[in-house]
Amino acid sequence: MKVAGVILAGGQSSRMGGGDKSLLDLGGQTILTRVIARLAPQVERMALNANGNPERFVEYGLPVVADTIEGFAGPLAGVLAGMDWAHAQGSEYIVTVAADTPFFPDHLLVGLQMARESEDAPLAMAMTPDPVRKFARHPTFGLWSVGLRDDLRGALEGGVRKVVQWTEPHGCAKMVFNYDGGDPFFNVNTPEDVLAAQSMLKEFDA
Repeated sequence: MKVAGVILAGGQSSRMGGGDKSLLDLGGQTILTRVIARLAPQVERMALNANGNPERFVEYGLPVVADTIEGFAGPLAGVLAGMDWAHAQGSEYIVTVAADTPFFPDHLLVGLQMARESEDAPLAMAMTPDPVRKFARHPTFGLWSVGLRDDLRGALEGGVRKVVQWTEPHGCAKMVFNYDGGDPFFNVNTPEDVLAAQSMLKEFDA
């Protein structure tokens, strides 16, 4: 199965005051550098979904694909942009990761593939245990069939914005990633989160 990786960096970073969260320094490297290093061994090729001037990412050497749905349509628009790019590359699936989450599992794709195959579903989503809700969903960390791109395009043009609103009717397998210690899906949304991520580096870089 040919799987391409798509890093979703199309958010507005409103809680960080704007700008690109993925370009913040974390232990001498940008968050994006860490995300790329974590995803690269898992996929055949990668692209970055980002809007605005792509030149700000030129040093990373990745193709930059922008949303094709007008307005800020959320992560599903980034998924669609990634699907369209992957289709042109001959990939059957994409695995998506968030550009502000530097510690996601290095076996993310393997886990999502196992869940998708066991449930014979076209989609799979990452989850983690949660003491209140039992499980927490991580909808930007998913495995997506590129063959559903036109269906997704129609849904977005029809006003669908929530990830689960589109994934659930199609059949979306769930993969629970258990962990001890720090949350591998910890994402950087605020200046305080940057400090918290700094304290987590030793655990995840070990």
